[in-house]
Amino acid sequence: MMINATKNGLAVIGLLISSLAIANVAHGAEFTDTQPLIAIIIDDLGNQKEPGQRVIALPGPVVCSLMPHTAYARFLAEAAYAAGKEVMLHLPMQPVEMGLHAVPGEINLDTSQSNMRQILTTDLNAVPHTVGVNNHMGSLITRHPGHMEWLMNELSRRGNLYFIDSYTTASSIAFEMALENGVPTARRNVFLDNEKSASSIAIAFAQLKKEAKEDGFAIAIGHPYTVTLDYLEKEIPLLAEQGFRLVPVSKIMEFQEQRSVESKTDSLTYQSSLVKLTNEQY
Repeated sequence: MMINATKNGLAVIGLLISSLAIANVAHGAEFTDTQPLIAIIIDDLGNQKEPGQRVIALPGPVVCSLMPHTAYARFLAEAAYAAGKEVMLHLPMQPVEMGLHAVPGEINLDTSQSNMRQILTTDLNAVPHTVGVNNHMGSLITRHPGHMEWLMNELSRRGNLYFIDSYTTASSIAFEMALENGVPTARRNVFLDNEKSASSIAIAFAQLKKEAKEDGFAIAIGHPYTVTLDYLEKEIPLLAEQGFRLVPVSKIMEFQEQRSVESKTDSLTYQSSLVKLTNEQY
């Protein structure tokens, strides 16, 4: 009798595991059936007025990331906000190439924790309506645990900013440190215009769409180059009919949070069901 009961219990557990696996596939299908999300960030804005205005005029919720303390940062931030675009701070960080000149508002190896708070406050004040941050350069600083810990602590303390790792180096730990500190975060998938040609941008844009289909979302970073804006003006209006949804970065954060909550719910349901079955058998 005990052997039969055990066999029956194992059979039920097997069915339960199968049904939960099907349920998890269904959840995946739920995300797959909805339009894959694409976010496009145009950064390096602030030094030139006309290219910045052209970015703001792009169709859809393209995100505008502005360099602090530049000639047109405040003007363009206000214009982007008025146009319904999401505004980000393009936070300068020291690159590996030590010969490059520091820019105003930069975080570098000499920045202390107290100085970082002051720099971030000044930079945010220079770019009104900021809802998120991504790094400008930073191939050196984003690999330093101490500086990234300080930065993410400060963003977490403020409680209303997300962080996008521009991922200018494969050694970056910015994304992981943001996760550890509870800062909403994601990592850039594609640079659109590392090569300034329409053909190269088209290849990068195709990769962006491929990754969005595979993971449910993808983030691109581009720059206010004429060739980039020419391409986006033509291609963005086609995204919806191709099955994609262009969204601001904040929607990517919401999507990830929803998926995380659903994943945790499935896990808790599974564990609870196993405990219940075990208790019933013994």
